[in-house]
Amino acid sequence: MHDVPVIDLSRAPGEGQAWDRPKMVVYLWGVFELLFVTNPWQVSSALRVAVLRLFGASIGQSVIFRPRTRVRFPWKLSVGDRSWIGEGVWFHNQDRIQVGHDVVISQESFLTTGSHAHRTDMALITKPITIEPGAWITSRCIVLGGSAIGTSALIKPGTVVSGAIPANSIVGQAGIEGQRFIEDD
Repeated sequence: MHDVPVIDLSRAPGEGQAWDRPKMVVYLWGVFELLFVTNPWQVSSALRVAVLRLFGASIGQSVIFRPRTRVRFPWKLSVGDRSWIGEGVWFHNQDRIQVGHDVVISQESFLTTGSHAHRTDMALITKPITIEPGAWITSRCIVLGGSAIGTSALIKPGTVVSGAIPANSIVGQAGIEGQRFIEDD
């Protein structure tokens, strides 16, 4: 096992690769996110949406953002009209996340557009996420970068999504751990 390579993380490309904004803007966003978006005491969805828009998020009309939501970079987030973002949803968006209209992303779901070049230098690798109109990502799902969830698709609780999900399909964990299945209505 001694000849298995290990990457020296002190030489890995640094933080900030995906920021696309000056340091001060990123730090200021961190303060605003904590006070107005992630804050569990904040009762106003309209205030959360206003703060996200202030930092460059494209948020449609009548969108609901529940408390404890996290958004890494609001300027890389787009949410269509009448969508619902559940409590504790985390948009770890080092690349674009595009959410269509009338989409539901339920509690504690995690959407991440970033990964690392594990076998070489741990450099950041990003791929966007697209969620088409009418999709429902139920509670505690993980959506990985490069995923595209089709129109009116339903993702069952606890599912890890990687890749393309067809429109109007139902995707979830099968009885055997780690397997995925697709059902048609």
